This record gives sequence, structure tokens and C-alpha cells, in this order.
Amino acid sequence: MIEQFINFVIRPPRADYNPDQYLWDSEFTLAGRKYKRIDLELTNGRGHTLKCSHYVPATVPENTALPCVIYCHGNSGCRADANEAAVILLPSNITLFTLDFSGSGLSEGDYVSLGWHEKDDLKCVVSYLRKDKQISCIGLWGRSMGAVTSLLYGAEDPSIAGMVLDSAFANLYDLMMELVDVYKIRVPKFTVKMAVQYMRRVIQRRAKFDIMDLNVVQYAPKTFIPALFGHGSKDIFIPPHHCDRIYDGYAGDKNIIKFDGDHNSPRPQFYYDSVSIFFYNVLRPPLIPAVLSSTKLEKYYDLGGLKVGTGKNESLLYEIISSLRAVSTDKASSSSAPPSVPNGSSSTKSVVKLLAESVSQISINNENDLDFLLDEEHNLKEVDGDSHSTESCLLGNKSHEGQNGEECSLSSSNRESWGRCSSLGGNSDDASSSGRCTANLNPQKHHQITLKALATPLRRIRRKKSPRTKDRKLMSFNWRKPKKEKMEKEERETLTQRLRLCFLGHKRAQSA
Repeated sequence: MIEQFINFVIRPPRADYNPDQYLWDSEFTLAGRKYKRIDLELTNGRGHTLKCSHYVPATVPENTALPCVIYCHGNSGCRADANEAAVILLPSNITLFTLDFSGSGLSEGDYVSLGWHEKDDLKCVVSYLRKDKQISCIGLWGRSMGAVTSLLYGAEDPSIAGMVLDSAFANLYDLMMELVDVYKIRVPKFTVKMAVQYMRRVIQRRAKFDIMDLNVVQYAPKTFIPALFGHGSKDIFIPPHHCDRIYDGYAGDKNIIKFDGDHNSPRPQFYYDSVSIFFYNVLRPPLIPAVLSSTKLEKYYDLGGLKVGTGKNESLLYEIISSLRAVSTDKASSSSAPPSVPNGSSSTKSVVKLLAESVSQISINNENDLDFLLDEEHNLKEVDGDSHSTESCLLGNKSHEGQNGEECSLSSSNRESWGRCSSLGGNSDDASSSGRCTANLNPQKHHQITLKALATPLRRIRRKKSPRTKDRKLMSFNWRKPKKEKMEKEERETLTQRLRLCFLGHKRAQSA
């Protein structure tokens, strides 16, 4: 019976697994991005070979260093236990390094030491990562034995950015005495103490460490690394009061999360969310935009004459659509990430159709929302600079629109700006004249004008107040200003009509 208990401590069941079956593939996709698994071997101070895996993005921009989290498994675990950690960390641009400790998994070694020798294995991994110029800072995530390993190493290396400690024990000797009561071994107390002393000598002879040295509580006041503690409220293998003792004596910034479950139960989602937020705050990973291939762009969107890769920004069209959709919602999201391309074959959508759908939902709340149609001179310019024909069309439509009475009043700076780009809209009767105007333009140049007008939400332009002439002052003095509600309604309708007519002109130019 004592022999079984010794094996329970230093020789638990060993995980024998196939890496290609239980680990992530060498190349895989997660959250729309591609990652790869790099397998490697390291040698610890005792000469044992450690099997390791490093999960990194498939492509990383030059001169960009990413943080890394080292996952430390439990006494019966292996590096396959870090599969869930990869789902949490990789989308946040945090790489993941995992290993089989000596005596566990596929690594060499005959015994585990519940954290004593494992901290030397962890030191070997940290030294390897420090030499990698693509690694910025390092965090630790340990569970059970791995949490004790992280805490023991953290007391020696204050350069660690942060630690997540899940289900750590406070003192191994106290834990062994408690397990006697948990498994209801009915023997006198003095007999148990004698058995523990015998086990101590056997473990020291075989595994080369003293169980009395694993007093984790005494290392807590010496550790100043930010830490997040977690423990199951129904854990009977390592009771929650062990975590409480470490937490109370911990010297660094700390927080603790208690959740339902035992020692080996799956962790709840809110716990993983807290871990993700914790590592994001302490590691500060850089923002790497997701880049979609030009093949997927052309497959999902009908770009027409605008080909991807011919001097055009591939994410321009996505930014246009995202900006327009953000205006249509009351609480717009600040994210400008491009939409994901659905899997499988789907019907091809035209960019003009997608923009037309978004424009129909645009609402104007204040005069600053009109800035994305104008340049610094309140004009809608062509990309290539040949704007003579465009300006003549704008002036022609402006004179035609001026006959519509008070609805086209120039009493405000908004009306002045709208008069300069009146070829985009007006009343429904002006559709034919707008069509004739756009038909005279080069189709490619007109398409570029449309993109230029719709791409400028990415930069805000503060409009300068244009000086009024005496005649204009008299006109604005004599005319009555419409009510605020009426003006806002007219602004929405006129902007929508102008953008739609711009799209119609583009289609007519393509058909011509």
C-alpha cells in the first residue's frame, strides 16, 4: 500500500500519445487565420530530452515580436493539455509554447517531482525563448503540478510578465496528510506520520528531491509577478483552502477566481475569458491585421474593372463597406477588420450592390457626417486629376437644381458644400441629366471617382468656413431657414439619392 502511494506521488500514469493525433496539425486555421505547430527538442540540466511544441502564426510581419505563454501541465498530463490554451491565446496574437516535463509524456525521465525538478525544465524553455528575437515577453500558465512549477520558477525570475495558477497546492506534506482522510485510510495518526517519513526517504532516493522542500507558501511572499489564481470550489484532491493560503501570502498584484467543478473538470468559459483578458493586459500583444488573399477577394466580390494587386489596396473595398455599415447603426463598432470570407462556394456579389445596400441605411445626424464626400476644398475630385469634364457636369446640375426653390437654399455651409457636388443627386427628375453627365466620363475614371468619394471616411477633414459675399448674405437674410427636422430629413434623402445615382452612372458607364 505504501508503495502504491509512492508511485502515486512520483510515478503517476504516464500519457503515451501520438502527437499527430492529439496535437494541433502542423498547419491549421483558427478564427480565420493560419497557424503552424513547430516541434522541437530541448535538453535540461540533467541530460533529459524534452519534447516541445511551439504554436505561432504562419506569417508574421518583419520586425514584429510576439509575446509567448508557456503552458505547464499537471502530474499526469502532457503537452496535449494545451490545446484549449491555443484557442484562447492565438487569436490574441500571443504564441503558445508547451512541453512534456521530464518523466511525463514523451520526454525522457522516470519520475516526476511535483514541481521541484520541473522548474529547471521550465528554466531551460525560458532560456531558449529568450534567444528568439521574435519573442517579446513571456507568461506562464500552469495547472496543478504546473501551477506549482510556475510559482517556484517565478520566485527566481521576476522578468516573467504574468502567471495563471490553476489548482496549486500550498504544502505537499500537508496535502499528503489530507489525502489520508479523503481516501478514508483508517490507521492511527502516528502510523501515518511514520509512513510519510518512510516515503520521504524513498522518494528522496529515487526521484532526488525532498517532499518537505515543496512548501509553496513560503515562496509566495517572495514573488511579485502579476498572478491570476483559479480553483474549483468542489475540488477534493487539492482543497480550495490551499489556493487561499497562497493567495493571502502572495506579494504581487493578484486576483482569484472560484468556479464550480473539481480538480479535473472542464473549466467554464468565463474563466477562459478572464485568462484571455489577463494575458492581454500583462503581455500587450501587437495588433496584426488579418490579410485575405487576392484569390478569395475576387472569388467573393465581383471587382469588375478594379483588379486586386494592380496598385490597389486590397482592404480598401472592405474598409468602404465597413465604414458605411458603421454609420447605419446607432452604436457602431470601432473595429475595422475585414469581414470573413465564407467557406464553400457562394453567389458572387458586386461591390456596387453591397455599397448600394449600405447607402440605403445611412442616416445623417450632424454636419460632420458629410465630410466623407468632400475634400479639403469642398469638392469631389478625380483620382487622376483630369476633372474639367466632371466640374462642368457639377456646375450644370447645380444650375438645374437651383430652380427647385427654397429646398435648395444656400443659407448654411452644408448647402454650400452640397451645391458643389450636386451631380450626385437632386430630385428624381434629374436622373436623366445625371445619366447624360456620367455617360460623358471615362468609365474607369468615374469608377475611381466613386471609390475616392466613398473611401475618405478613413480620414476626417475639418471644413473651413467659406467667406460669404454680400449678395449671398442678402439672399440668406431674405430667405427663411427651414426647421431642423425638415433639414435633417432633406439631408438624408438627398445624400441617398446622390450616392444611388452615382452607382447608376457607374453601371451605365460599364454597360456602354
